[in-house]
Parts: sequence; C-alpha cells; structure tokens
Amino acid sequence: MKGIILAGGSGSRMYPISQVYSKQLTLIYDKPLIYYPLSVLMLGGIKEILIISNEETIPYYHKLFKDGSHLGLSIEYVVQAAPNGIAEAFILGDKFIGSDSVTLILGDNIFYGNLDFFYQGIEHNSGATVFGYRVNDPERYGVVEFDKNGKALSIEEKPQNPKSKFAVPGLYIYNNEVVKISKNLKPSPRGELEITDVNNTYLNKGELRVEKIGRGVAWLDTGTPEALLQASNFFGTIEDRQGLKVACIEEIAYYMNFISKEQFEKVIHQMPKCQYKNYLENILTGVE
Repeated sequence: MKGIILAGGSGSRMYPISQVYSKQLTLIYDKPLIYYPLSVLMLGGIKEILIISNEETIPYYHKLFKDGSHLGLSIEYVVQAAPNGIAEAFILGDKFIGSDSVTLILGDNIFYGNLDFFYQGIEHNSGATVFGYRVNDPERYGVVEFDKNGKALSIEEKPQNPKSKFAVPGLYIYNNEVVKISKNLKPSPRGELEITDVNNTYLNKGELRVEKIGRGVAWLDTGTPEALLQASNFFGTIEDRQGLKVACIEEIAYYMNFISKEQFEKVIHQMPKCQYKNYLENILTGVE
C-alpha cells in the first residue's frame, strides 16, 4: 500500500495568506497542517508517500521532509500545475503507484481518535473503501445515500438536497484500478476530475465499501480560516491537558519501528533547542 497526500488547491478561501504560502503549511497549534494527514498514513503503516502540490510549494515540503529517510519513509514529490480535481492525483501519481494499491488523503483533512476504521479499511479493501462521517452541513461535501440495511446506494457531490447526513471525508483507499478509472474520467461542469465520479464507478461495479465512522473520532476539514482556528484550539487543549503531542511524526516513526532508537536520537540531536525537541527527548528518556 502506497500513500498520496494531495496538498494543492488554489487557496482562494485563505486569501491573502495564500499569496505567500500554502494552507498546508499553516500552523495547527505547534506544527504544520500537513503533519496531520502524514501522521495518519504513517499510523496506517504506509511508508512510501507521494506529496502533490503546486510548483511554488513543493520546495517547502522538501525542506520539511527531504526524502523522508530520517523517518524511515520514502517521500517523493510531484507538481500539480493547476487545481484540476482530486482524481488527477492518480494520473500524476501513476509512476509512483506502479502496480500497488493506494491510499489518498487530502492535505487539509485531520482525523483524531480511534483510527481502527482506517486500519480495517486497508486490511479488508479489495476494490475501493471510503468512509461516511455524520455532519450537520452535508451539502458542503460528497454525500452517501444508504438503504435501510446500511448499504451505499449513491454518492452525490455537494447536493442541494442531501439524502443523508453522512459526508465522505478526504480519505480514500483504492486498488490499482483507480489509475485506469481516473484516466478515463471526463471533467465535471466545474472543469475538474471529481473523486465522486471515481467512487461511483466503483459503486456501479459493486466494488465500493462505505464504512461509517462512529462516535469518538474527530474529522476536521480545515478548509476555512474559522476551521483552522478551531483545529488549532482543539489540539492545543488536548496537548496541554495530556502532555502528549498529536501528529508528532518523529515520535510516530519511532513507535511504529520505522526507525531505530539510534536513528531517533540522531533526529532529535539535529533539532534546535525548542519545546518540540524537549518533548522528543522526554520520549527517548522515558523508554530507556
């Protein structure tokens, strides 16, 4: 299983800061937003990751993560010249994906809590697996319609009259057919290759699983300044209360055994003096 983080988009809702840098570089409490989707892939055991973004932003991601080897990862980068839709990620990532299955997560989506739904989705996927998350404003998202037995009947993109309150979050698991399916898509009326069209293709073939995410899991779609502030406050409260960091990729790499204790210590040593380094030093000391 390989992983893709789509961290592109026009950034229009984040103007004027989007004139300077990508939303995914915005701080969520004490770390860049992109750390959160990256941490989800890492917790799913995914070590080969492709980051897709615009030409101006890729150098900043490369400065953050390099080739990922210090975290036990292999990170590659591809430029998306224009925001042509989520499904274009599989066309741009064709060479990276090769003959493997792939998980795609949007760079502004955050998941916090029990991630068993994701782990099980990876384990049991044979065609496509997406998730349903109950929201108060489903008209903003792709919405799943279910029958009385909980089987998915349709997925409709940003409907005026939603057929349920279950939105599809920006986390998708596919077999290798997704590349071919994406290449055969036609742009929607808004000129994009829609991920909903990919999902409906699998649905029409009887190869789509939609798993509802239960209570106890927070899905934060940080698509607006208000949502970014809410997410930052949310994780600030959790970290201050527990004394544990969320989406600390160095800690995750160590606990997932992507890197050895010696490699972990080397990563810490290369950091400047800061609270983040102090936290990791405490992790290292605590396991000795």
